[in-house]
Amino acid sequence: MRENFTIIKPFNPLEKSNLGESVADAVMNSPIQRLPPEPFIGAGVYMLYYTGDLPIYRRLSERNKEGKFQSPIYIGKAVPAGARKGGGTLNVDHGTALLKRLTEHSDSIKSAANLCIDDFYCRFLVVDDIWIPLAESLLIEKFTPVWNRLLDGFGNHAPGKGRSRGKTPFWDCVHPGREWADNLQPCAYSKEDLEQKVLAYLAEQFPDS
Repeated sequence: MRENFTIIKPFNPLEKSNLGESVADAVMNSPIQRLPPEPFIGAGVYMLYYTGDLPIYRRLSERNKEGKFQSPIYIGKAVPAGARKGGGTLNVDHGTALLKRLTEHSDSIKSAANLCIDDFYCRFLVVDDIWIPLAESLLIEKFTPVWNRLLDGFGNHAPGKGRSRGKTPFWDCVHPGREWADNLQPCAYSKEDLEQKVLAYLAEQFPDS
C-alpha cells in the first residue's frame, strides 16, 4: 500500500552535519573585528580572515574583501586552563583564554616578514567548555582553511628546551620571522614548493575566483 510513498529521513539535530551547520551559523553571525580584538572574557572558537595582497592568497582574499568575509584562513580554539586537566567541575572559569590565543596569533602575524596585521580580521564565539573541541573540528571540516589543512604550524608555540631538532613548520617556511623557528631544522619543502601547493589548494577550493 505504501510502495509509492517517498521516504523522508527524520531531522536529527544532534547529527554531526547539523551540529556543524549550527555552530557555523552562530560564528558567522558574530561581528567581524580587527585582530586582536578589544579585551573580553571567555573561551571558545574563532576564525581568522585575510584581506591582503599576497599573491598566493589572492583567491582567498577576494572572498573576504569588501565586507564579505566568506572564507577563513585559519580556525582555532581556546579552552580554559582548568578544562585541560580533567577531573574538575563542569563549570570551569573561562578567564581570558580566547583573547590570549588571538593575541598570540597577532604576535605571530606581526613577526612574519611578508604579512601585515592590518590585513587580518576575526570572528569568535564563546562556547561552553564541553563543546569547544567538537565545534573547532566541525568548523575546520566545513571550511577547510589553508593554514589548518596545508600550512601547518601557525598555532605552534616555541618548542621546549632540547626540542630544536624538529623541522621548521610549513607556515614559518612561507612566512619567516618568528625567532624561535629560526633555531629549527630546515623545512621539508622549499618556500617555492609550498607556495605552489598553496596556489593549487586554493584554486581547487575556489575555481571561480
